[in-house]
Amino acid sequence: MARGREPISRTVYLSDEPKAEVPSVYVAGEMVTVLRFEKPCDRERTKLLGWEGRFEPVECVGKKVLVEPLKDIKPEDSFLLVVTLADGKELPFTVTARNEQFDHQVNVFPDNETKGALQSRLEYSQYKERILKEQNERYRKEETSIDHALAALLAKGALKMTPFRQQYVSLVKNPRGAEILVTVLTSKKPDSKKPDKVAVIINLKNNSPSESSSLMEARLVAEGSGEQRPLALRATQESWGPGGESGQIAVVFNAGAFDLNDSPDRLVLELFRQGSGIREAWVFLDRHMLGL
Repeated sequence: MARGREPISRTVYLSDEPKAEVPSVYVAGEMVTVLRFEKPCDRERTKLLGWEGRFEPVECVGKKVLVEPLKDIKPEDSFLLVVTLADGKELPFTVTARNEQFDHQVNVFPDNETKGALQSRLEYSQYKERILKEQNERYRKEETSIDHALAALLAKGALKMTPFRQQYVSLVKNPRGAEILVTVLTSKKPDSKKPDKVAVIINLKNNSPSESSSLMEARLVAEGSGEQRPLALRATQESWGPGGESGQIAVVFNAGAFDLNDSPDRLVLELFRQGSGIREAWVFLDRHMLGL
């Protein structure tokens, strides 16, 4: 991780259209970004313009091109990288930066019809299909879940229609521009002294000027072992646009999650972003603070 930015891997399919946009490569100071091609590159004819004093010399290693800034550059900075393949084909890229992420590896396919490009598209389609199947299965199970019904009410702000009572509130900001207000609640059965359910309401405001934020997955895990616990989740929307758009996420789970197997004192609720799988937010839940 470079100063709060997450490393990601991407695939870029180039176009032969004359007016096609030059693809961007996002870098971070003292971190190596790898561009991977299907064919070897020509070391002598691969150049980064204006690199002196800002980058290490660009290296061609077989089918890979390595780019490493000496220090962070700003999103408004841009440098032209021209990669020349062994067959003489020149491929231009804009080397720049963005606040949330940087490219650890970029897989480049100049020809969309090659075996490698088709295989990459197939694997991505299979991945999306698997995600959709998992979502459909999860939604099917949610239809009869009391916890999901409670989470839906909390996400819509209908706290008075639930048995939950507020325990504590905290405000955090993450490196990617999100402002997150976390409210932790518990509920008790009439004949019980200890809570039987725990709820977390997350008010997320996306203050990023350019990046949207979307939820892919939430996980409740035991601190230390990382063992997952079951939970119910509802959200007011699937994504939050840049410039201050906000929404709510609500999670409900049984208090017995603290008593499974290793019986940890703390559980961690993690929220991940769509597409990149970046962890957007995390909340530590202490059993003693919750009266368990």
